[in-house]
Parts: sequence; structure tokens; C-alpha cells
Amino acid sequence: MATVNVFEEGKQNIFTAAEQLYCSSDKIAGIHDQFIVIAVLNAFLSITAFLGNALILVALRRESSLHPPSKLLLSNLAATDLCVGLIPEPLAVISVISALGENRKICRNAIVVLSITGNTLCLVSLLTLTAISVDRLHALLLGLRYRQVVTLKRAYLIVVAFWTVSTIFSAMQFFHFFMIIGCMIILFSLCLVTSTFSYTKIFFTLRHHQSQVQDHVQQLSETNQLNIARYRKAVTTALWLKFTLLVCYLPEVISATLFIQEHPSSSVPLAFGFTTTLVFVNSSLNPILYCWKIDEVRQAVKDTIRQVLCY
Repeated sequence: MATVNVFEEGKQNIFTAAEQLYCSSDKIAGIHDQFIVIAVLNAFLSITAFLGNALILVALRRESSLHPPSKLLLSNLAATDLCVGLIPEPLAVISVISALGENRKICRNAIVVLSITGNTLCLVSLLTLTAISVDRLHALLLGLRYRQVVTLKRAYLIVVAFWTVSTIFSAMQFFHFFMIIGCMIILFSLCLVTSTFSYTKIFFTLRHHQSQVQDHVQQLSETNQLNIARYRKAVTTALWLKFTLLVCYLPEVISATLFIQEHPSSSVPLAFGFTTTLVFVNSSLNPILYCWKIDEVRQAVKDTIRQVLCY
């Protein structure tokens, strides 16, 4: 059969896309074993994402040394990862099991809810990490004015805007699924460009600052050295979070790009299954990065675990 561009087939919504991807028996013929692996992986990741991010949220709630707007952004990121473990990953297991059992109605409905919630949460995570990079740049450029400009109220407004925009954007899949995939690819690219610009600007600004410090070593106080060290560590943490997200999200972006260019074959649902699982892996990795890179969070997590065990 000749390659068919999916855009030529009409304005397909999320329901028809679900049929094409997973819920058609001819699309998953011969790949049952691989689908079972996907189901097992998502079941395991659901548990780790929920437990890990629940600990991080408790730790961030107890931590008082972080600047409130920065802590809010990290808490929002952890909350989205926790929701991934609660909603999309169990739905991924249900969709795979129902597809293998040829229960097309349950499969289709599970895929629809999975796609809406999963895309919403992924968009919020992507926007939040981009906001963290911009926040770190503002902290460097604004100096003493940073706490006056970047307030907790404004941070809350930004977080609410992220959730509102992401929810509306994902809900548009009911009308035109493939157009939304294309828009998400564009949004992913814009967020990548924004965060890359922010971190590049931070790098050159710190480098310029270091050259100035070497010329005025005696004028640099111990407090300033400590603030610079803490700032570098915060930027490094944000960079690790961003790098991990890119590694986990990029295969999904590539799969989506290929999907909107040609008619789905039996390899497409398998590719989407594994790349979507890789996206969910990010939600289980982030708590590890928090504990590894943020000393205060690591200590708070240890204290929480110790209290739970003693209780």
C-alpha cells in the first residue's frame, strides 16, 4: 500500500487516532509480547513515580531555605510527576491489556483519557522547567531586585496559567488530533530554544563575573562566594532536570513526527508505546535528581522516611 498522509484522511480526532494506534487488532498483530512488556514497565513506573514524588512534595513542604517562588516551581513539577504515576501510567496498563483482549471500547476510552491527561501533565512539566530556567536567569541578572520582581503571587499566577493553557491545548485533541501533535512539536521546540538561551546567557554571565572576581579577589566577601556557589548548584540542578526531560521526551517527539507524515503501520503503536513509557520514566527519575543535587531536599527525604519507619 502506498504511503498515505494522515492529514489527507480528514480532520481526525482522538477517538479515530486511538483506533489507528492501539485498538485495532491488525495493528498489534505479532507484537503481543512487546505490549506485555510495556504494561509491566508502566505498572512499575506508576508505583515509583507516585512514591518518589510524594516524598519530594513532603520534603519541599518542610524545606524553608529555598526561595518561595523557586520552591513553588519545583513543587509544581513534582506534583505533575506524581499525577503521572496516578493517572496516565495506570491508564497505559489498562489500554494495553484491553487491546490485547480485543476490547476496543475500553481500549479507546483509556487511550483518550491517557492522551488528554498525559499531554496536559507533560506540557505543564515542559513549561515549568522552561520557567525554572528563566527564573534562574532572572536571579542572576536582577540581583537584589530579584525578590521584589519574582514574587510568590506572580509565581502562582504563572503556574495556574500553565495548567489552564495545557488543559485547553490538550482538550483540542477532540477536534483535530494530528494538528495538535504538530503544535506540540512546535511548542517543544520553542521551550527548548528558550531554556537553551537562558542557560547560555547564564553561562556567559557567570564566566564574565568570574573574570571580574579574579581581578578583585580581595573585595569578594565570603558571603558572596557562598551565594555564587549556591546559585551554581541551583543552575546545575535545573540543567540536569532539563537534560533528563530532553532524553525522555525526544524519542516521543520523533515518533510523533513520523506518525503525522505517514500511514500508521504495525511498528507505529509499538514505537509510541515504548516512547510514551520513556516519557513516563522522567517522572520517576526526577525525585532521584532532587535528592542527588539538592542537599536540603535529600536530608528532608531521609527524615521523612525515618519518621515513617519509626511510626
